[in-house]
Amino acid sequence: MKMTTTRFALLSAVACALLIPALSADTVVEEIVARVNNEIITRTEYIRSRDQLKQEVLQQDPSNADHDFNDRQKDVLRDLIDQQLLLQKGKDLGVTGDTELVKRLDEMRKEMKLESMEELEKAAEAQGASYEDFKQNLRNQIITQRVIGQEVGSHLSMNKEDERKFYDQHKAEMEQPEQVRLSEILIAPKAPGKPAAPGAKPDPPSDADNEAALAAAQAKANDVLAQIQKGVPFADLAKKFSDGPSAKDGGDLSYFKRGTLAKELEDKVFALKAGAVTEVIRTKQGYVILQATEHQQAGVPSLKEAEPRIQDALYMQKLQPALRAYLMTLRENAFIDIKAGYVDSGASSKQTKPVETSEKESKTKNLKKGKKLGVF
Repeated sequence: MKMTTTRFALLSAVACALLIPALSADTVVEEIVARVNNEIITRTEYIRSRDQLKQEVLQQDPSNADHDFNDRQKDVLRDLIDQQLLLQKGKDLGVTGDTELVKRLDEMRKEMKLESMEELEKAAEAQGASYEDFKQNLRNQIITQRVIGQEVGSHLSMNKEDERKFYDQHKAEMEQPEQVRLSEILIAPKAPGKPAAPGAKPDPPSDADNEAALAAAQAKANDVLAQIQKGVPFADLAKKFSDGPSAKDGGDLSYFKRGTLAKELEDKVFALKAGAVTEVIRTKQGYVILQATEHQQAGVPSLKEAEPRIQDALYMQKLQPALRAYLMTLRENAFIDIKAGYVDSGASSKQTKPVETSEKESKTKNLKKGKKLGVF
């Protein structure tokens, strides 16, 4: 089953919900809360996770933060154990996340307009975070996403009957105003300033310089438009030529409803069909070409138009219980020991608790076994 961008984001959200900040190497462990196979969960991790949950619910809904926190804190240890089980499964599957980690870090660097990874490291540490912990958390997120997608998401199936039923039940929620999703390519004029004497500010460009820069920008914009009309992908040209901040996203500006754009632009873009582009338009910033990547009409979209959103919603509906069942199976095949006073809300009645044998008992058993086999 092909995963849409939205579905990947939803899967990422599920994975993030299972992730807890990694402990730094020099953290003093006061108490072991749980053992999951050969890994441990410490009280420090547990408290940190609980504090993170408290901050999260406070940001989401301050008025109901206390109620939401009290309702969800019972699952803190469950989520920590879930994370360990998924990371261990990732190790078994050979999922390292190394390549994706490098890619994600570089994307962050570009979004923050930083020149090097060293600058990204400094930016992370300036926020009071350990860069190594930050990278480990991101790596854990990548591994968890991959395992959920491979072991759970890939086995989910949806049919047309499910989609039709969901559509009929949620029509009122799907009603939408007319809006277009726009992408842009902005070509800004670049007038050179006149050289100045050492230590002095350069002279501002003359009117002639400005006129020449405008003409050059217009010519470049016309050339880009000609390439679009020949079939070169708009997003590729935006990344290569656009001077706008959306260039890194292929020019994507997201959605605009009627009444949110200047009248001149609104008349042009709302007349476009999905995929069509405007002519070169003169703006204060320079020359712009706009593309309507989507054009949604007012009212309830048809089943076909809403299908991607419906599939993502159904995917999440099915993913949650399927993921819970999968994690239950992982629990039943693992050795999990919980310290008295703590509760795993996701525990299975079929879980196996590790049986610890004292060193003396172990030696005695080995001795008796050796005699029985005639070794001694």
